[in-house]
Amino acid sequence: MKRISTHILDLALGKPASDVAVRLEKQEPSGWRLLASERTDRDGRCSQLLPEVEDLSAGSYRLVFDTMGYYQAQKIDPLYPVVEVTFRVREGDTQLHIPLLLSPNGYTTYRGT
Repeated sequence: MKRISTHILDLALGKPASDVAVRLEKQEPSGWRLLASERTDRDGRCSQLLPEVEDLSAGSYRLVFDTMGYYQAQKIDPLYPVVEVTFRVREGDTQLHIPLLLSPNGYTTYRGT
């Protein structure tokens, strides 16, 4: 199974960030193409962002997280209203998990498993 997934942890609250809007896009010669749009579940996860009809081909992809919407619901004014994580899919990759560790004033990411 080919998959791109993510998991968001809210470091300030010490729990998963649920109901965050996330977009998966792929870079094409004409620009970024939307592949999927979802919201994180109660565990802060989007377990499969790659649509079944899409091939996980080599190239540049990005996850776009609507952090402003997430923090506005908590009445917090974040420094980063949107977090964009651009990453490469290499030939032969079949699964990528891109976690996001989030706080109102910073974020970090890494390649998960």
